[in-house]
Amino acid sequence: MVESSTKHNWRSKLHEIIYEADTHSGKLFDVVLLVAIIASIVLVMLESVEWIDNKYHFFLDTSEWIITILFSLEYIARIISVKKPLKYITSFYGIIDLLSTIPKYLSLLFVGSHSLVAFRALRLLRVFRILKLTRYIGASTNFVRALKTSRAKIAVFLSFVVILCIILGTVMYLVESKESGFTSIPRSVYWAIVTLTTVGYGDIAPITPLGQFIASIIMIMGYGIIAVPTGIVSSEMTKVNKNDVQTNTQSCSNCLASNHRDEAQFCHNCGNSLHEI
Repeated sequence: MVESSTKHNWRSKLHEIIYEADTHSGKLFDVVLLVAIIASIVLVMLESVEWIDNKYHFFLDTSEWIITILFSLEYIARIISVKKPLKYITSFYGIIDLLSTIPKYLSLLFVGSHSLVAFRALRLLRVFRILKLTRYIGASTNFVRALKTSRAKIAVFLSFVVILCIILGTVMYLVESKESGFTSIPRSVYWAIVTLTTVGYGDIAPITPLGQFIASIIMIMGYGIIAVPTGIVSSEMTKVNKNDVQTNTQSCSNCLASNHRDEAQFCHNCGNSLHEI
């Protein structure tokens, strides 16, 4: 009985450290993990620079192994500290955690020169670690909710933009000649999209006065159009924040649901006690 209680307390403490940021130990764990994630991303970027990799390969490789082991321990600890490990393993963050950890171990299987191409592809999977950052950005929850709420408005807006680009592209195909690059309607529509979004690659450009006038109008329209989706999402985020309640980072050990009220004793999703494992 005492042994069972000890195990219960140990798992509860581990869950509190890993899945909650409202405690001192939880905050420290998150800070260490954030530093490790950022360091890993920097290492991957530096490793892609040939002269840096040639000169500091041993340091980069050793550092990557240390970080990989740290993430491996974190992954195992997350599995141990929840009631339903399979639920975490198959969750979005569980898959991301696995994808960001296994490439270094898989690289041990690709030691021959014939497999260097596959090895390079496997190393790129470590960039998935940047997705782990979203777990620690509290505002991301409200942003996602605002996007879901405004998805219908954004869909209508994007449909309007696509129709506008088709019309403008067709007009430019009629106005301009093939010599200026407007060889087909699809290519002209591509130009309209690039111009309307104010990217302007310069690979196609109108040469007639009328074409340049239309292009000027499209460019000016582009600045206004870009601001529309921003306004839609901002408006929805304001509504979300007004109706929002005080929540904490507590995560249910049974179903992994988060965003519980500060005074909550039970999970809002499955009813499991938030203070027991």
